[in-house]
Amino acid sequence: MSLQENIKMVKEELNSEEKFFEKAVMTERFIKKYKKLMIASVITVVVIVGANIAYTANKESKIEAANIAFFNLQADPNNSAALNELKELSPNLHDVWIYSQAIANKDFQTIKSLKNSKTLIVSDLVKYELAQDPASLENYASKQDVIYKDLALVQAAVMLIKENKINEAKNKLLKVSKESSLKNIVAALMHYGIE
Repeated sequence: MSLQENIKMVKEELNSEEKFFEKAVMTERFIKKYKKLMIASVITVVVIVGANIAYTANKESKIEAANIAFFNLQADPNNSAALNELKELSPNLHDVWIYSQAIANKDFQTIKSLKNSKTLIVSDLVKYELAQDPASLENYASKQDVIYKDLALVQAAVMLIKENKINEAKNKLLKVSKESSLKNIVAALMHYGIE
């Protein structure tokens, strides 16, 4: 190698070292400038992750305690402490329990008291149970996303057949969904009950 090539190589090395130090200085300035923001961001992420873990643990603990209260009620339906604990921990499960007990005991007043339950399924089932005549069954079935829509229509049709209102019963049966599990009953009623 010649002297000139050595000098050129040394210059290139010095330039690359200079660039390296320049980048290091720029990085240091950046870190100094945004140090507080970076620390705050890391702390925020840690706090959010910690809060999420705590929330999840609390929620799981609450679910477990509600399940224990529910199992205690299954063992002893008259356990008022377990019932109150269930109401506090899981109002939806509480309403389901109250509804199931009211149905089992044929307690119409308790069923009525659940009419405005915030548990959608209980509220829907109570409205179905309270529908005792063809008009109220039709009213129930006319609402969107009700559970027993087809059953309410069939029940209303049966009541109308008993009252000898054949055309009205036929109209109710025609409203039953073709995919319904009650299609065989509807076909039988259309064949034997109406014609």
